[in-house]
Amino acid sequence: MKKKGEAVKVLVVDDDSSHRFMLKSMFAEWGWNVDEADDGTTAVAAVEGYSYDAVLMDVRMAKMDGMEALRRIHAFNPAIPVVIMTAYSSVDSAVEAIKIGAHDYLTKPLDFERLRLTMARALDHRQVVEEKEGAKAGKKGEIDTAGIIGRSSGMQDLLEMISFVAPTEATVLITGESGTGKELIASALHRNSARKKGPFVKVNCAALVENLLESELFGHEKGAFTGADRRRDGKFVQADHGTLFLDEIGETSPAMQVKLLRVLQEHELQRVGGQEVVEVDVRLLAATNKVLEDEVRAGRFREDLYYRLNVVSLHVPPLRERREDIPLLAEHFFEMYGEKNYRRISGITPGCMDILLHYPWPGNVRELENAMERGVILMRGDYLDEESLPIPIKKWAQQKNGDIPAGMEGLPSSLEEAEKLVILKTLDEVDGNKSEAARRLGITRKTLQSKLNKYESE
Repeated sequence: MKKKGEAVKVLVVDDDSSHRFMLKSMFAEWGWNVDEADDGTTAVAAVEGYSYDAVLMDVRMAKMDGMEALRRIHAFNPAIPVVIMTAYSSVDSAVEAIKIGAHDYLTKPLDFERLRLTMARALDHRQVVEEKEGAKAGKKGEIDTAGIIGRSSGMQDLLEMISFVAPTEATVLITGESGTGKELIASALHRNSARKKGPFVKVNCAALVENLLESELFGHEKGAFTGADRRRDGKFVQADHGTLFLDEIGETSPAMQVKLLRVLQEHELQRVGGQEVVEVDVRLLAATNKVLEDEVRAGRFREDLYYRLNVVSLHVPPLRERREDIPLLAEHFFEMYGEKNYRRISGITPGCMDILLHYPWPGNVRELENAMERGVILMRGDYLDEESLPIPIKKWAQQKNGDIPAGMEGLPSSLEEAEKLVILKTLDEVDGNKSEAARRLGITRKTLQSKLNKYESE
């Protein structure tokens, strides 16, 4: 593994010495170090002796051609990105190179701008390593951001907002699609607040029917309902002098919204079946995947509660809008589940990473984590490749590349269709168990049922 700040090292393989000299000079202007090889045999030996960030290799060479060298390099270490170049442009050879394991394919005379972009993309693995080392060294800033991974501008803006908002007592509304990591943001707000030594209590409002949710939040007196054999404190009391996080706040009923509003206004509550007024000192954080402004306009969410919750709003961007974070997240989950499952792992192949970078991720970070866990469990070697990815992702990649095997026509052409495919496939895998399917998809059972009803009406 390279030390942070160490220069990029590229291996250029070409039997044309003048062409090697030109590439070496160009790469030097870009700040990269270059080793040279004049045939495939020398290139393979070089790769076996040094961990290069990328290899740029010609196809037509006398002693060992680029295709054979590519096969041997890929067999030795499939995580090294290899870009093939040739003056003999051929669709067949391009397809063969990609199937063998090439990261990309360029034709001579080289388009220097395309060369720069292609090599920069191939070098993304090195950037991932540097970012991971920086994160482990605690250089993300002065706040505790444990568990939050992201170098994209959207995530950096979000982290900056957390640093401003966390030390205050402001109620925060966290918005974003399912699976984006809203709970991690809530946890970071608590850890960086004056209440960090107090409890951090979480409640999923969509997981309980209204009566149970009321008891869960406010507690109940003995005999308040069948089965209430003793007094029980609710989550508000449990979170006293700490933080209470209400996830899926948009799923609460109008009656429950009235009761939540009273607690926010008066800082007091009554247990279910009781008369005693209980004072609470709680900072409230809430999250939703719904657009609450739309819910207010539709009459499904109280406007006064909305403004009480939305003192500060933090939006977590979907994964498709922060693609530069995908390699970091993929490597993080890959290592985490490799260690958890006692698997020997070496890396993610460039071809697999390319799919991860371009897949639309309707399930966001949660779907990526699920894909990495599944991949670690099912991978057959030391490297995670395309074959280890979930079926919907592989089908999407095959459709994108125009390589659709028999029986796989008519694959999704939109995010909505991709989401439907993932949901129905998950239901099939759990034999129709909706609760288990909802858990795997990272959504509530109510949301799942709503989507299934929509599919039935189409």
